[in-house]
Amino acid sequence: MAEDRQKAAAGQPHNVILEERRVLTVSGVQDVDSYDEQSIVAFTELGELTIKGEGLHINKIDVQTGELNVEGEIWELCYSNLQKSQQGLFSRLFR
Repeated sequence: MAEDRQKAAAGQPHNVILEERRVLTVSGVQDVDSYDEQSIVAFTELGELTIKGEGLHINKIDVQTGELNVEGEIWELCYSNLQKSQQGLFSRLFR
């Protein structure tokens, strides 16, 4: 099932639209790893995207279409080259 979601989002372009630092729309999202009112960690085709701010609220997440919509006071968008691991817990522990 997770593979189906990745395949659906894999062919989609990755775009980030930030409107007045209050509304963020991201396309090409494969999965959301964690979220709270101060940060959201999402996996995209281009790496891990961390969104930081205050009062963050996910309005819409659809991993089949790859769309994420966030509202709140957005302070930072940060990419890392880490891709979502396809390996299990034990394989990551015993590298």
